[in-house]
Amino acid sequence: MGKQKNERALKDNEAKAVLRMVRTSPQKLNLVAAQIRGKKVDKALAVLEFSRKRISESVKKTLESAIANAENNHGLDTDSLVVAEAFVGKALVMKRFHARARGRGARIEKPFSHLTIVVREVEEAV
Repeated sequence: MGKQKNERALKDNEAKAVLRMVRTSPQKLNLVAAQIRGKKVDKALAVLEFSRKRISESVKKTLESAIANAENNHGLDTDSLVVAEAFVGKALVMKRFHARARGRGARIEKPFSHLTIVVREVEEAV
């Protein structure tokens, strides 16, 4: 007797990809995630391709992973996919010190983030 299989958290027409421990602040990552929320996946890929933000490359790879998961694992049509959700979570914060004048130290915080992208298949309105 093995452990019972968990129920699928997403609907049958959804797939997701998660990027964990990315070295940028959640606020900066959320700016990029907000650009693709609710868009069709081909539009979202084009936006990320020409974005000037450093983190947009990692977001693009995560979106491509979500598209591949939808196609290969769940048999969804890639032409009718939409970015249903793109949300950012806080991860750990590395604390470092920077030497300052008169023997003091200033605290430097290096935050990490998590990104989750959910794509959904929608029917085209004809």
